Amino acid sequence: MAEHVNREIHLKSRPAGMPKAENFELVETPMPKPGPGQFLVRNIFMSVDPYMRGRMMDRESYVPPFQVGQVLDGGSVGRVIESHNDAFKAGDYVCGFASGGWREYWVSEGMMMQKIDPGLAPLQAYLGTLGMPGLTAYSGLLRIGEPKEGETVFVSAAAGAVGSIVCQIAKIKGCRVVGSVGSDDKIKWLRGEAGADAAVNYKTCGNLEAAVKKECPKGIDIYFENVGGEHLEVALNLMNSRGRIIACGMISMYNAVEMPPGPRNIVLIVGKSLKMQGFIVSNYLDMVPAFYSDMGQWIRNGKIKWEETIVDGIDNAPKAFLGLFTGANVGKMLVRLGPEKG
Repeated sequence: MAEHVNREIHLKSRPAGMPKAENFELVETPMPKPGPGQFLVRNIFMSVDPYMRGRMMDRESYVPPFQVGQVLDGGSVGRVIESHNDAFKAGDYVCGFASGGWREYWVSEGMMMQKIDPGLAPLQAYLGTLGMPGLTAYSGLLRIGEPKEGETVFVSAAAGAVGSIVCQIAKIKGCRVVGSVGSDDKIKWLRGEAGADAAVNYKTCGNLEAAVKKECPKGIDIYFENVGGEHLEVALNLMNSRGRIIACGMISMYNAVEMPPGPRNIVLIVGKSLKMQGFIVSNYLDMVPAFYSDMGQWIRNGKIKWEETIVDGIDNAPKAFLGLFTGANVGKMLVRLGPEKG
């Protein structure tokens, strides 16, 4: 690649149902130049996340939709290579938790940017365990779930970027943890590395409710919801009185052309006195200092482990994104954009 050329992934067309490779386009653009108060970042890693599917629809949401013919966006980690901003110097490693991704170079004014310490954890961890997914797990479980020692926590998509951290924090808080995953290899990792007490393979277990009930003989006190559909119905049936359902995501519905029917047993919320609350991570930015303090200590003490699935090259970013919907990732899905420069 010539030094004066930048490569980006643009949204070529809006997906209908499951996104396809032809909905994306690799585009060469002129190298961006930083102006007064700005700095140029060479991305090293970028993030792909399930929530991005919603931004590909032309509808109002908590974040603006992506525009056809324009670069996509998302979390990124990179190195400053030229700066006209006193707060960020050339050579600094920086993270844009929700910006800068899907391109090799970009210019920032520093809004929502943070310097990061590669001595605490590998750079890419700031897009996963120490980034938006980690904060999502931490804030949702602790603020909404309010786990108590001895309670049973059920987590769907439990080997994913968010779910795997939920499982480990719940164990730190003294809970019994049961996860749902889509392969036996993920069960092995979840139990052997993340410390979950039990896990079920929803693709091969046959009757999901019977499988979860077997592993949760005393019922479910907290359900961390990442999937929706049948998983939510099963959890509702097995929830204990005054249980809490943390609605983080429902990936099974993200590519639906028409909205599927709601849970047939939603009425159980009333009789069981359940709390079900949805959230987005930006609701809980006040928890960031505590998150870094706790996670730093847990990582140093070996209580938090993580897995990553890394795809190489900006041209393979769409492939990595599509893999999120087929279970191709264990832990955080990341795109490595090449060796450092500058």
